[in-house]
Amino acid sequence: MKQIKNFIANMWCSGESSIDVHNPASGEVIACVAAATEADVMRALEGAESAAKIYGEYSINQRKALIDALTVQLKTHESEITDLLIQETGKTREIASYDFNMLVDCLGYYIEEVKRHYGETIPDYDGGHFNFLSYRPIGVVAGVLTWNFPLLNLGYKLGPALASGCASVMKISDRTPLASMRVAEIIDSISFPSGTVNFLCGRGREVIPALAKSPVPRLLTMIGSTHAGKKMIEASPTTVKRFSLELGGDAPVLVFKDADLDAAVADIVGLKLANAGQICVAPNRIFVQEAIYGTFIEKAKDLMESYRLLGEDGDGPELSPVCTEASLQQMLEFCDPKMHGGTIVTGGKRANCAGYFLEPTLIKDVDRGAKLTCEEIFGPIMPVMPFNENEDIFAAANDTVYGLSAYVYTQSLSCALEAEKRLEFGNILINEAYYSLQLPHGGLKQSGFGKDVSRLALDDYYDIKRISIKR
Repeated sequence: MKQIKNFIANMWCSGESSIDVHNPASGEVIACVAAATEADVMRALEGAESAAKIYGEYSINQRKALIDALTVQLKTHESEITDLLIQETGKTREIASYDFNMLVDCLGYYIEEVKRHYGETIPDYDGGHFNFLSYRPIGVVAGVLTWNFPLLNLGYKLGPALASGCASVMKISDRTPLASMRVAEIIDSISFPSGTVNFLCGRGREVIPALAKSPVPRLLTMIGSTHAGKKMIEASPTTVKRFSLELGGDAPVLVFKDADLDAAVADIVGLKLANAGQICVAPNRIFVQEAIYGTFIEKAKDLMESYRLLGEDGDGPELSPVCTEASLQQMLEFCDPKMHGGTIVTGGKRANCAGYFLEPTLIKDVDRGAKLTCEEIFGPIMPVMPFNENEDIFAAANDTVYGLSAYVYTQSLSCALEAEKRLEFGNILINEAYYSLQLPHGGLKQSGFGKDVSRLALDDYYDIKRISIKR
């Protein structure tokens, strides 16, 4: 069995204990990873602190040379790394390839974006001073990454850290360490200063508080649940730190009667079932106007029933497994009528095969106050509810503590503009679920704060100095 070690200050370190890694498509144990301790966290942070003083002085061109070399090596090993992703996540090859390429794209995007991260001169009211702003890397970044898109999530954090001149300690999910630690091996082959990048696996209850309470990291950043984000904040007040947190979601979808229905169904079902629904921005509550409700249900049912399980023969799109047996049991619990108050149209059962597969599940007439609509599902279950012309559907969409993404399907410009004005979400997508590297991604309310991707994400990785020189 493959034994995976932690990458600390350019050394590969075993642990006092280990954690099994499963293949979700088969349920088999395929590796074990060293469980990092608080002492490991401290050593990683110390290494990063030393590296930050060196790497932070590198010019943009020096950093670019290292990042370019890393990118070349990643592309050379793309097939191998993608295979590892598939083994540890159960992803389809298409989505695993997307996951890998987002890491590569983030590295390239940010080293180009820092070239345009301009300073600024500020007019002096009395003409007696020359005033300008200067940007410096903050030093050490501590990142906590989740398992659903291991390399995309890594790219979101490692891209701006390396481009800006910061050192980092990344807590990699112990569920999916294989591909990320192979990336660490490649990083180890590039001439970054020792300790510039550190990868730790381990139990969140031990590693996250250790990262958060240390005075070393200036930025704590996370992709994970709202509960985990709160725990990180609770452990952090040993020093004043900054945060960038992309947390839970409860995405509403509003389908109005004038929508292009075929396009809407394809978009909604496609995003709901991609990666087995294990996407933070996946549709979680689908509201469909009464005039088209029955037709929407029929079309969604037909499309969902065209999916085949990963590895099965057939022509339809593939459905991957959920990540763990515990996740599958949670999905089965969600399918209990007590949890939704509606009617299962299709699916709702464990697939008759090895691994952690749930049949694509469509539930209609769901009770709006049911637990299923109040929690992030993170699985291939799609709850649908009707709404009428006289109700304030935007208020219903906002009736959640979360505020990550919302989707609206309509041909009415006035309705689209009302959605932009009323919806309390960080991402509002109208007539297509569209995400791209140059577009800011982040939530409102209990879905966190700060932005991943886009130029705005870089701001968290810099200190801004104001300099005034007397003329």
